[in-house]
Amino acid sequence: MDPDAVDGDAAGLQGLERAADPPPGGLGTPGDLGGLGGLGGLGDRARRVLADLADLRRDDLPTRGGTTTAYVFDSGLDQVDAVALRAYELLAHVNGLDPTQFPSVARIENDLVSIVAGQLGGDHETVGTVTSGGTESCLLAVLGARELWRRRRSTGNPRIVVPATAHAAFFKAAHLFGLKVQTVPVDPDTLRADPEQMAAAIGPRTALVVASAPAYAYGVVDPVEPIAAAAAQWEVPCHVDACIGGWILPFLDDPPAFGLDVPGVTSIAVDLHKYGYVPKGVSVLLHRSAELRRLHWFTLAGWAGYPLVNPTLQSSRPVGPMASAWAVQKFLGIEDHDPGAGSSPGTGGAAMPGFRSLARSAHDAARRLAAGIDGTAGRPGIGGLRTVGDVDSTLVAFTDDGGPDDPDVRVVVDELAQRGWYLQVQPSMGTALRARRVPMTAHASITGAAAGRIDELLTALRDSADAARAHGRVEPDAQLVEMARTIEPAELTEEQVEGLLRLAGVGDGGHAGLPARMAPVHALVDAVPAPLAERLLAAVLSRQLTPPR
Repeated sequence: MDPDAVDGDAAGLQGLERAADPPPGGLGTPGDLGGLGGLGGLGDRARRVLADLADLRRDDLPTRGGTTTAYVFDSGLDQVDAVALRAYELLAHVNGLDPTQFPSVARIENDLVSIVAGQLGGDHETVGTVTSGGTESCLLAVLGARELWRRRRSTGNPRIVVPATAHAAFFKAAHLFGLKVQTVPVDPDTLRADPEQMAAAIGPRTALVVASAPAYAYGVVDPVEPIAAAAAQWEVPCHVDACIGGWILPFLDDPPAFGLDVPGVTSIAVDLHKYGYVPKGVSVLLHRSAELRRLHWFTLAGWAGYPLVNPTLQSSRPVGPMASAWAVQKFLGIEDHDPGAGSSPGTGGAAMPGFRSLARSAHDAARRLAAGIDGTAGRPGIGGLRTVGDVDSTLVAFTDDGGPDDPDVRVVVDELAQRGWYLQVQPSMGTALRARRVPMTAHASITGAAAGRIDELLTALRDSADAARAHGRVEPDAQLVEMARTIEPAELTEEQVEGLLRLAGVGDGGHAGLPARMAPVHALVDAVPAPLAERLLAAVLSRQLTPPR
């Protein structure tokens, strides 16, 4: 279908109001309903409840304005938010469990699959599934591959072959579905998957081969063509994780080959709740054929209730997110367009950008951020900092040079937060990169809302680097790290875990006791063995998800 064509029956999208989301700076005063307009018909009790709910967001990261460079994706366009939220509301109470009773679900899902397949190399045999997010899409790809492997072989343990930079979702899938993960080192210079090593890792126990477009951590696209070709030689499915790049790469000049038009690629996933700019969660998993898609379905007619067919891991499914995705795809389209009469302020009468313009703007902004860090022929970079990996899409990772006078990247991220910019800290990678180690990095996903604010971000980054130099480097306590290496995490009692958290600087206060400055915690987590770090991280989240007594 043509995503630029809007159906004539648009009655349900008339009378759109401004999106009910806080302004870029966050919520207003406590109890301020802010964007919660249209509540005049509600009584005082209902208004107080909603005001209390709005107040719960006081300590949340801002979801608009582009300063949160992970977790949330903001187009920067008010009308996009308004369309998405109104569409969500229109189908909020529809159950996606049974499209035969709610035909709108099938229409919406088929339209989304067609739109995405049209940009990712699909053909007349391509089918797909709308899922709750990238992790579920990856889980289903692994589940289907496992089922295919079991049909072909009756004994042994299947494996997934993944680059060292593959998303955590594949490790989660292996854990849930009983597969082994065979992690293959990536090229130490480019951080891309090494096709020769990937090919060498494929064997009779391989159920699935994975490539990323791009890998989340460093933002680089793996060489999909040779990896898929190697998988095809073994008649093994090849899945491309394009969850974060699949709605950016097709709209750039000369993108790398990564879609279903690459021979050997059997499935690919893209999250529309990322650069499709709609509320979470909605992802699209495409398969080369209906036969491959059927492998991850669950069907049951032999129980006491209704006949059951589940294309996803869920039975009842919220339709609001996919309705938002459908509406925004229809509204924005691929190319720029006239938003029409009655458009709200903010467009200035200019053409509304389509996804192609939004993608190119975010990509250009990410490149400008990287150039500002590394420096160009006419402008110096930020001393002591350098990017890691090429900017293939919209993701930028950077680290520090590690010298005693260089800014510690972990402290830089803390300083940026003090200045209203929020980046993620990523752990170092050691032996997975042959004999070389990639140090800890900071990660930024640049969105449409952030694209016009790169100069602001670079100014904040320079100031943060200066402050980090003055602060000095953060190193974990050597004795604590040495002790941690002797601990068996499975044998720790809850009291011992709490004691270790306090030693790590995690107290008993709000936000699970996390300190305002996280650099010391990041340094310790990166230094201790991964199994212990995982136990401690789980304990921190358990604190936060335990009701007050």
